[in-house]
Amino acid sequence: MNERYSRQTLFSPIGEGGQVKIKQKHVLLLGAGALGSANAEALTRAGVGKLTIVDRDYVETSNLQRQQLYTEQDVEEKLPKAEAAKRHLHAINHEVEVKAVIMDATAQTLEPLLGHVDLIMDATDNFETRMIINDLSQKLQIPWIYGACVGSVGMTMTILPGQTPCLHCLLKTIPIQGMTCDTGGIISPAVIMVVAHQIAEALKILVEDWESVRPSLVTFDLWRNQYQTVRLTKVKKKDCLSCGDQRTYPFLTLENATKTAVLCGRDTVQVRPPKPLKLQLEKLAKDLNGSGYLVKVNPFLLSCEKNGERMVVFQDGRALVHGTKDMVHAKAMYQSILG
Repeated sequence: MNERYSRQTLFSPIGEGGQVKIKQKHVLLLGAGALGSANAEALTRAGVGKLTIVDRDYVETSNLQRQQLYTEQDVEEKLPKAEAAKRHLHAINHEVEVKAVIMDATAQTLEPLLGHVDLIMDATDNFETRMIINDLSQKLQIPWIYGACVGSVGMTMTILPGQTPCLHCLLKTIPIQGMTCDTGGIISPAVIMVVAHQIAEALKILVEDWESVRPSLVTFDLWRNQYQTVRLTKVKKKDCLSCGDQRTYPFLTLENATKTAVLCGRDTVQVRPPKPLKLQLEKLAKDLNGSGYLVKVNPFLLSCEKNGERMVVFQDGRALVHGTKDMVHAKAMYQSILG
């Protein structure tokens, strides 16, 4: 066995046999921010066979306080987080196959990525995407691990289709929606604690130690020294539309998908076209330069600024309009540039 993993294989619940299983597994990671970058690094160091990272955003200065995988150089280059993560992870462990997918996570874009995926890791910042993950997990029978944190508070839960309650089951029982978007800031120890729980659960699943998988929701507040677990065995509902007897997977329908969204904790609106585009960013940059915009462009995105307003456009036509929470204004700015 590779000396790289010697300390991990000495841990008897994993062992050399478990390490072989880890090497054979494919993990899909949704989000490459604070939780995502830390999860990605831990999985890569553990020697997972393949890691697919999906993220819609790019690296900014404010990320560096808690998103441990990124550097000031990534900020300078305005690299998409998925691509920056891939570069750093390759330098950490070139044996792991890392795929970077720069896109918005919707039911339509995610499902094609889930063939031969053994585990889904949640590191998103919005509840809509988590509910899509939940329905896809149930539909395709793929385990997933929920994680969220804000301020000094965090929570995590492992969901095994057919065995545990799903996230939809919990909505009427446990108030977890407030964890998805908050402007109260965050401290890095809360991130690290959530990731520690998520990765421990991920390793149990990857080595197929199902009996050790935690059957409860864990919540904590590091600042107030609070920690609790909530057993979920009685929460599973037979009439749940995501995992019950008459399931319809409601969060996979187009009518439940939004075209605009205010990003969590930021004066930023995301706008996405009805269908993905394939923009020629260099040509768009020349056109905008001629119209008085200050433009920066790389192979992945274009950033343009004029009159104190800034918009970042990705190759698929998706855009982040900064400095506003007004979706009408954001759409108008988007249309003025892309039509």
